[in-house]
Amino acid sequence: MTLDQAYQICREITISHYENFPVASRLLPAQSRKHIYPIYAFARHADDLADEAGDREGLLAWREMLHRCLREAVGHPIFQALADTIRRFELPVKLFDDLLSAFLQDIDQQRYPDMAALLDYCRRSANPVGRIILYLHGYRDTRLMACSDDICTALQLTNFWQDVQVDITKSRIYIPQDWLARYRVSEDSIIRRRHSREFAALMEALLKHTRRRFASGKPLLAQVQRRLRWELRFTVGGGLRILDKIEQNDYNVLEKRPILNKGDWLLIALRTLI
Repeated sequence: MTLDQAYQICREITISHYENFPVASRLLPAQSRKHIYPIYAFARHADDLADEAGDREGLLAWREMLHRCLREAVGHPIFQALADTIRRFELPVKLFDDLLSAFLQDIDQQRYPDMAALLDYCRRSANPVGRIILYLHGYRDTRLMACSDDICTALQLTNFWQDVQVDITKSRIYIPQDWLARYRVSEDSIIRRRHSREFAALMEALLKHTRRRFASGKPLLAQVQRRLRWELRFTVGGGLRILDKIEQNDYNVLEKRPILNKGDWLLIALRTLI
């Protein structure tokens, strides 16, 4: 298989998956999109190993392949393209190891005692992606990396609040245990999908925390090149719109999962342009 063919397979994997937030959209230069594809394909497969199969051995083999592809040629198309991207942009392999550590944690851990523990998970499950995108565009500034971390953490938290009912089916509750206790919301009521005033108050507080994260990362949007700036604005806009929809539905994510439709993306586009 040629390197171009390997990249094409990664592209097909990327565009075949629905996501709330744009992944390597046409807002980015074609050359940037090309190198995002193997990164997304790598993470997508690892996520499937954790979420769909609970395959610890598969994840460990995936990690071994990651390190091997940087030492020698491998036949797997994802790693063929990924190794090329890592070398071209001198991407820290630790960022990929962090992603895999989060996927492994998903197999073993279904509850989080407090927000600090959940944020540590976000540090490894989400923040590496933003840092990799900055590396791909030539940015190394630690202040920009910190802003990116805040945005990526906010996006990950948004996904948690959006997917409460989905995660229940996997026996996971990402809402920190001490927050549940503070707002007097029992796990049983979540598992039984019983919406209440207490649950609404809990979600309202979690959304405020998440919005503060988005706001803290906002300076990044003004300090990167134009096309990346538009990509990030749309991505952040998608996250904020999900939070809006949760709020508009009285924070009832137990009975209805908020999703973005064409009308929402039109609104996001208008807000971004304004």
